[in-house]
Amino acid sequence: MLKSFYDKDKIEAGCDEAGRGCLAGPVYAAAVILPNDYKNKILNDSKQLTEKQRDKLRPEIEKEAVSWAVAFVDNTEIDKINILNASILAMHKAIEQLKLKPELLLIDGNRFKQYQNINHKCIVKGDSLYMSIAAASVLAKTYRDEYMYKLHIEYPEYSWDKNKAYPTKFHRDSIVKYGVTKYHRLSYKLTDTQFKLF
Repeated sequence: MLKSFYDKDKIEAGCDEAGRGCLAGPVYAAAVILPNDYKNKILNDSKQLTEKQRDKLRPEIEKEAVSWAVAFVDNTEIDKINILNASILAMHKAIEQLKLKPELLLIDGNRFKQYQNINHKCIVKGDSLYMSIAAASVLAKTYRDEYMYKLHIEYPEYSWDKNKAYPTKFHRDSIVKYGVTKYHRLSYKLTDTQFKLF
């Protein structure tokens, strides 16, 4: 059972990202403030849920949350500042959009940079421990997946509707066959062979 809060006396925002390991597309992040008494039997780390479960949870989280926000950093910026900095920047952008200022940030993972004067707590596998982080993981994942479906229409040969640009064998083989798109992260090891830009 996921925990409802880390410190019940503070306004907490859970933060998580999606798409960090992908070879193309943006990294997305979400920040979510849930009511302290929020309950949900299905909610979990988005990776443990089916696509159907995530799609069902998203509107409920958006409705029940005290405040929520989603942001992204695109592949060009990822190449400039690296994926860790881009993931943290996306989280900062999401936190900035919250309608209520949190007093404590619960961050999934072990790395974060201070945001303004708000205290934060990094929690490894936090998305499987705390409701607010799990909710953020669901929003980040569903919004990114939705975006990758749109990119798939533009570049169907990479099957981003299925692999969401993760480094599957099919995706890597498609890069070898078709080259890279304007959405690929050129700072990543995409293939062992030389590739050309479209």
